Amino acid sequence: MNTSELTASQRAIAKEDKYGAHNYHPLPVVLKKGKGTRVWDVEGKEYFDFLSAYSSVNQGHCHPRLIDVMKGQIEELTLTSRAFYNSLLGEFEEYITNYFGYDKVLAMNTGVEAVETAVKLCRKWGYLKKGIEPNKAKVIFVQNNFHGRTIGIISASTESDSRNEFGPFLPGIEIIPYNNITALEKALDDPNVAGFLIEPVQGEAGVIVPDKNYVYDCHSLCKSKNVLFIADEVQTGLARTGSILACHGYTAGIGHKAEGKPESFDEFKSKEIRPDIVILGKALSGGMMPVSAVLADDDIMLCIKPGEHGSTYGGNPLACRVAMEALQIIKDESLTDNAELLGRYLRKKLFQIDSPWIEGVRGAGLLNAIVIRAKSKDTAWNICMRFAEKGLLAKPTRNTIIRLAPPLVITKQEIDDCLAIIEETFMEYTEE
Repeated sequence: MNTSELTASQRAIAKEDKYGAHNYHPLPVVLKKGKGTRVWDVEGKEYFDFLSAYSSVNQGHCHPRLIDVMKGQIEELTLTSRAFYNSLLGEFEEYITNYFGYDKVLAMNTGVEAVETAVKLCRKWGYLKKGIEPNKAKVIFVQNNFHGRTIGIISASTESDSRNEFGPFLPGIEIIPYNNITALEKALDDPNVAGFLIEPVQGEAGVIVPDKNYVYDCHSLCKSKNVLFIADEVQTGLARTGSILACHGYTAGIGHKAEGKPESFDEFKSKEIRPDIVILGKALSGGMMPVSAVLADDDIMLCIKPGEHGSTYGGNPLACRVAMEALQIIKDESLTDNAELLGRYLRKKLFQIDSPWIEGVRGAGLLNAIVIRAKSKDTAWNICMRFAEKGLLAKPTRNTIIRLAPPLVITKQEIDDCLAIIEETFMEYTEE
């Protein structure tokens, strides 16, 4: 077909396919504009965004306050590198450490960089403070985690797509079952364990919510064994789960359907804990640019000395200015409360949809998932395609799970509008 006969979306997709690496499998929607909870494609069709760039735009697309501070800072200074001081890094460091209650922060760019930073920091602490023999430090991870795709981090992955033909992998890693406190207790018997790294709710695995005491008990075990508890809050943090950090206590809900009949819908409030190391990213900039951070107290953070870790762009003035505003918006607009209240409402309404395709509903705050009773590996994908046709964008994960995570600025009326699309799609959906 002549390219002139293609739609604007088809031309954009064809160009990516021709010139770009084939490392993603997106839905065939080409987005051009975003505002708040909505996005528009190149043909002008409007959609509700129920993925939020994997929780990067908690504050909504193109928040006007973020645009204003970004414009102002771009005209003044964007990058100095850490070869020099800049006028905003100290201000940002003071702001974010006070915001979360830690002594120190180490600013990076992407989420996976922050995870790598936390692992390095943990190992360094293990040698300097715990007294582990050189090159024997171990970090414990859990199955079905997702912390990024660098060689170091996929060494801790159990996903074949992340690991296939990328070895050899990093030593000093042990992987145990998620939501299994006995497995962690056994692993911590090894005196060479320096840290335990976990997502409080597993996002990419399909919004897996653990037992309500699991994360709290993991933290207690780590404390008793002098092991650092490291929370990857890149996706679950910054109000997404109904608290500023998921580890601060999130309201979660799990509902299942057995033989087509709804069972009880269990809501619980998790116990609050304070991780030794917190990893942040994604919504730390409100989707404006890559910004990440690692928070810890002096006893841990000051184990790293000048020259032992860094990043050219980490802590750049533009990132500092945007991140402070992004964090302030979360407070000013009560996004934590909105996520908790509307998350509860969304789960309960989803659970009431009487469709044979829905096996269960689970989530915390506005990080939620529908578990699909699939006939094929394409069922969840096909349902998401129907959502898109009706004006709602979501994406399947692990073939049978549809993640639903709108911007936290969403209103109850918008939730109702989206629920109507979701219910209509499930009631109409059939497979040959």
